[in-house]
Amino acid sequence: MNFVAIDVETANADLANVCQIGIVSFENGNLKESWQSFVNPEDYFDPVNVAIHGIDESAVAGAPIFPQLATMIRERTAVCVVVSHTCFDRVALARVSEKYDLAPFECTWLDTARVVRRAWTELSQRGYELESVATKLGIAFAHHNAAEDARAAGEILLRAMSETGMGLSDWMDQVRKPISPSHIRMEGDPEGPLHGEVAVFTGALTITRREAAQLAAEAGCEVAPAVRQDTTLLVVGDQDIRKLGGHDKSSKRRKAEALIAKGHPIRIVCEGDFRRLVGSSI
Repeated sequence: MNFVAIDVETANADLANVCQIGIVSFENGNLKESWQSFVNPEDYFDPVNVAIHGIDESAVAGAPIFPQLATMIRERTAVCVVVSHTCFDRVALARVSEKYDLAPFECTWLDTARVVRRAWTELSQRGYELESVATKLGIAFAHHNAAEDARAAGEILLRAMSETGMGLSDWMDQVRKPISPSHIRMEGDPEGPLHGEVAVFTGALTITRREAAQLAAEAGCEVAPAVRQDTTLLVVGDQDIRKLGGHDKSSKRRKAEALIAKGHPIRIVCEGDFRRLVGSSI
């Protein structure tokens, strides 16, 4: 029952631009230590991201850049299971390491969203977002604060172990097994790392929309042609992430940002990060 939980917040739709990181260690089933730091992403802050987590340029003024924290992060995550809720944090760490030409983190990862989907049958197909699960289990936390999100993910794992009687090593094995061998494949692969996401594409992609939709479906996404109330993931062409050449954001992105402002949990990512997310393993 010894593990660390990790979470990051990002400055914009590029997952490499980490602006806060939190690491919480658990020992013998109890919270041992919580650490958090702002990170200067050396890039711009999108107002949409700022509205979600409240971190802006002023918050990271004087904060270390990621390479200055990398050694300490490695020490905290070495030779242990590293927990995160969904694969986004894991991909973000890989992306920021590449951004600064750093060696990848050698961790044994456990996705608590996959744990939740197997521990509670009513959450196997939907409702397994971090905030929803924490609310269901009575876990109080300040959402979109990196250390708080990491703590919540860790406590969710502890609750799953307590209620199922399965230990950490059991869950490391269980998340690699199908939720239900008889489950019929619908819009997206139910075993994919992004199952439950409703994805929409906008902007100029390096692959065709059909190819992108196929990748998304294989990763578990339902693919929709337009942004709607239940959209959870907007994939933007890499060259369209910023306003370039005087062109405004696409209508899909503007609609997504309007829904985000109203509290809808939509994540905006660039195509490159989407390709990483759909290719992520357990």
